[in-house]
Amino acid sequence: MASTDTTACPSGEVGLPTRSPLIGWLAVSSVMLGIFSIVTTEILPIGLLTTIGSGFAVSDGMAGLMMTMPGLLAAVSAPVVTVATARIDRRLMLCVFMLLLAVANFLAAAASDYWLVLVSRVIVGIVIGGFWSIGAGLAERLVPAASVGRATSVIFSAVPLGSVLGVPAGTFIGDLAGWRTAFVVMGALSVGVLAMLLLVMPSLPPDRTTRPSVLRNMLKGVNTRFALLLTFLAVLAHFGTYTYVTPFLEQVTDAGSHLITISLLVYGAAGIVGNFLGGGLVARHPRAAFGLAAGMIATATLLLPVLGSRPVGAIALLIVWGVAYGAVPVCSQTWFTKATPDAPEAASVLFTASFQLTISLGAVAGGVVVDRTSPSTVMTLGSLVAMLMAVAAWAHFARRLTWPDNT
Repeated sequence: MASTDTTACPSGEVGLPTRSPLIGWLAVSSVMLGIFSIVTTEILPIGLLTTIGSGFAVSDGMAGLMMTMPGLLAAVSAPVVTVATARIDRRLMLCVFMLLLAVANFLAAAASDYWLVLVSRVIVGIVIGGFWSIGAGLAERLVPAASVGRATSVIFSAVPLGSVLGVPAGTFIGDLAGWRTAFVVMGALSVGVLAMLLLVMPSLPPDRTTRPSVLRNMLKGVNTRFALLLTFLAVLAHFGTYTYVTPFLEQVTDAGSHLITISLLVYGAAGIVGNFLGGGLVARHPRAAFGLAAGMIATATLLLPVLGSRPVGAIALLIVWGVAYGAVPVCSQTWFTKATPDAPEAASVLFTASFQLTISLGAVAGGVVVDRTSPSTVMTLGSLVAMLMAVAAWAHFARRLTWPDNT
């Protein structure tokens, strides 16, 4: 097990011992809504990629920078911001990040040049790194110990919810009233979440200070390094392909805006199912859960160029893909947490940094491929990466490496 270097909170406050369970669950819901707003804002350009790109006369690959910038900045800000604000009340930091998210959305809506859109995406990246690193591990401080697992699933349900509600809704609003209106709506939602955080989130003094030495020590553990490898491969395979699913549906499936919205909605709904299925499976069989998710992503992306020319085939494969990817974030976070059970916030920092950096790399790699070849080639290459991840997960199983708690 990797060693840790943590500092106890002088006040001794580590949870909500004097508050009602209802307040705790409202606080959990506010974190979930915050992550929902962040996830939706981050991946909103996927459904509006070609519309925004054509509005500024940039290629699909260049428009993909809207996905690259947040991931890159989030990877940097996750450790930097978390360490720099380690002694500041976590409630205050969550509120600051929500305010910044609102500013970023309103800036994107008002942007007169594409570089201003990218500036707004830089701000989004900082918010992702900070809010995720703090919020992902807060469940144990907000609800009783017996409810931590369920609360964590609720928090992570924001990821597929962002796909099932956020992206299709944003695409619909963009088609109806223009892509700028979609960002205005997200800005208003961010303000609403900020108000909820101020109302229901209790004071959360840092109970275990995350220091650089904690992160360095974590990287010495074999399970932490393996979690980094699997997360890198899974997210690279997914975002290298899913970032360009709209051009694929337009060019290969010959889908109109209405069918694209339905397809993304179905994908997101499948993701919600995958989130809870993965959350239940990974607790008992972490290697199998991650390996199965990778295998399903590989199958879906490999077959899309073959069967995706027909709407029925494309939607069926998007369902498989959605279920598979819905399980990836909770599987990844669980691997990091199991590898470092004594430093949950530090585990969230590594999870967030690795996840977001790979989103950035995946979007860049996919953009280069799609500009030089076709969306179908992107899908095929993504499938090969997912296959590598599945092989790595099962190789870990074959070596019979154990978790720190011997599970």
